[in-house]
Amino acid sequence: MRVAFIHPDLGIGGAERWVVDAAVGLQNLGHEVDIYTSYCNKSHCFDEVRDGQLKVTVLGDTICPHTIKGKFAIFCATFRQLHLAYELKKGSGNKVDVFVVDQLSACVPLLKLWFPKARVLFYGHFPDQLLVQNRNQMSLVKKAYRYPFDKFEEITTASADRLVVNSHFTKDMFEKTFPATKDPLVIYPCVDTDIKEQQQSLDKAMITAASQYTVLLSINRFERKKNILLAIEAFGEAQKKSSNLRLAVAGGYDFRVNENVEYLQELILACDKLKLTHISVTADKYAKLLEKDSPAAVWASIFKHDVIFFPSASNSFKNTLLHISKLLLYTPQNEHFGIVPLEGMLWKTPVLATNSGGPLETVKDNVGWTVEGKSELWAAVIEKVVDMNPSDYAVLQTECVNWVNRFSQDTMATELEEAMEEVRKKAPTENVGWDYIRLGMWYSVLMFMSLCIVLLAIWP
Repeated sequence: MRVAFIHPDLGIGGAERWVVDAAVGLQNLGHEVDIYTSYCNKSHCFDEVRDGQLKVTVLGDTICPHTIKGKFAIFCATFRQLHLAYELKKGSGNKVDVFVVDQLSACVPLLKLWFPKARVLFYGHFPDQLLVQNRNQMSLVKKAYRYPFDKFEEITTASADRLVVNSHFTKDMFEKTFPATKDPLVIYPCVDTDIKEQQQSLDKAMITAASQYTVLLSINRFERKKNILLAIEAFGEAQKKSSNLRLAVAGGYDFRVNENVEYLQELILACDKLKLTHISVTADKYAKLLEKDSPAAVWASIFKHDVIFFPSASNSFKNTLLHISKLLLYTPQNEHFGIVPLEGMLWKTPVLATNSGGPLETVKDNVGWTVEGKSELWAAVIEKVVDMNPSDYAVLQTECVNWVNRFSQDTMATELEEAMEEVRKKAPTENVGWDYIRLGMWYSVLMFMSLCIVLLAIWP
């Protein structure tokens, strides 16, 4: 099959990790795979994209910006995806057998209209309208702005030939939010369970410097909803009883995203308030430090700090952190699935997560703990792990590896392949005549209402 993935912004995050893993997995099964995206920065993406292992084409990036004065992200993302679909129509899209769209469903009806021989599978990470922060506190104008997008999401998601989601928790949320969706199929994301190659590229100087400390690790994008503050507060509590504890905070960071920049500063201020020393290690800063000293000396100096921030950590840094960490702190509430806990288990690192959402399906009692998101409760678990008998901890590590093997890339790719083969055998979802008129009306209403609000907001 020729498979085309359509993703809004191919950066670094859980959704992007899924696209890359799914594309590589299908490629390994012998399928021809292309990824189309509205934006891809080769200095802020996964290695498989950067090194050319995957064919990535940027379309729909020439008219609409990512935001307008830092706002209207959903309007811009929708417009950019529709533009991408139009550009694809002018190119080689007619050769595609199955489109795999994720994160944003705006283009689904257009793909079905313009490529009637292809089938469209939508992979839902979570309903977009439920990701809006402080939704209940929105002004009337903002509610009016969001309404057509929310309605539009419901219609376009239901128009896919097959809806696939990342967890049973997400499945429940899709069925509650979009009653028209019919029995979404659950296909769990994966981790690459073969880490022999990654083990060869571990940073040995970091490993040596960290060996005299007990390292805790948080991996998440620098966003408020990821609740990284919980890790810092719990660490601060636990460090009162164990001074050789260190906390590494790594994750996706994009200087173009205001929230990323603001939240990192908020976390730094939280460290100051708790009297925790801290340092931020970016790729540029690390390179400059190496100009003055050896890797061993640089890492020894870095690990003198209580909290070490790694914005947009490289794969080598991230894997090394997973290797040296005693416990992975996974802080988000109601996370849709959460690939990070599986990555931790892959490196024999037990997981502490909140008792909600997807982690309830992945973090079982024999591989970690799911606990209410209160710093004192988390600190108690941290202290328990620090004081754990080495033989008991070794058993926990073995169970982590046994469990995570159920989430291999081969398993996910095979399940995705079966879903695509199944949907190709069926007639396309009926979506003609009046349905297209209805969708056309919604496209028009959506763009008109949103454009009016945008113009009013930026009018001098």
